[in-house]
Amino acid sequence: MKPVSLALVLLLGLAGVASAFNCPVVIKQAEDMIKKAEAGKVTADTKPLIEEAKKQVTEAKAHHETAKTKRDHGDAVRKAKVAAAYAEEAIVLQNP
Repeated sequence: MKPVSLALVLLLGLAGVASAFNCPVVIKQAEDMIKKAEAGKVTADTKPLIEEAKKQVTEAKAHHETAKTKRDHGDAVRKAKVAAAYAEEAIVLQNP
């Protein structure tokens, strides 16, 4: 597949995700990832990551609850994915 075609497919796929208003699903995934990070060994390196993940997921919930447009739902999904990424980074750092 050509790079341009692949990029177009990915872009359309992401647009479909945001338009489906699956914010609660992505938020739940982020919350589960945060719980997993908290269940591991929390260190000075991982604590700020977990706190940032919690902040991002709180913002994602707020965006979802006040959403009026697809863009607002897209912002909620993005924030939830960022939260999951922070939590995942904390998990990676917990494992030697």
